Amino acid sequence: MTLLGFAVSVAAGIAFALGKPFEGGLLILFSGVFDILDGGVARAKGRTTPFGGVLDSVCDRYSDGMMFLGIMTGAIYGRLSFVPFLGMEGWLWAGFALIGSFLVSYTRARAESAGCRKLSVGIAERTERMLILALGALSGFLGWALVLIAIFSHITIVQRVLRAKSILSNPSEPEVQKP
Repeated sequence: MTLLGFAVSVAAGIAFALGKPFEGGLLILFSGVFDILDGGVARAKGRTTPFGGVLDSVCDRYSDGMMFLGIMTGAIYGRLSFVPFLGMEGWLWAGFALIGSFLVSYTRARAESAGCRKLSVGIAERTERMLILALGALSGFLGWALVLIAIFSHITIVQRVLRAKSILSNPSEPEVQKP
């Protein structure tokens, strides 16, 4: 199911690159169904593995990358049009959204490897980012969705860094894992 969701995300990226934001938005929602179901199905069948979690995370990052690169491609080749916001074109906002999306996940993984327990703080986890992107694409406000994702992602990174600092600065806190 993880790989099917990834394939649908690639199709969403292709739709954006071809200048079809509505179809891209629908495909994002469809890929989200697989993203929700894959872990649940694995748990229900008793088939969860550490590797399954790694595969899911890697596919999620590739999926994010393919969708944002599709949007950037569509914008650069004039198939998607955006009204510049703060003097920046849509492709650049998509780039900042891509960087933010990757760093939200990286910040969590790095903090957890340093000893934080599950670090799920922040206003823009993957589900929220994908919903904003899908709704923006479906409603004709893809440019605004990119701006929101870029801003919210970077706020989430700051929230996670500050929370990690707080947790890791106080080793007696229950949210610190012992190595």
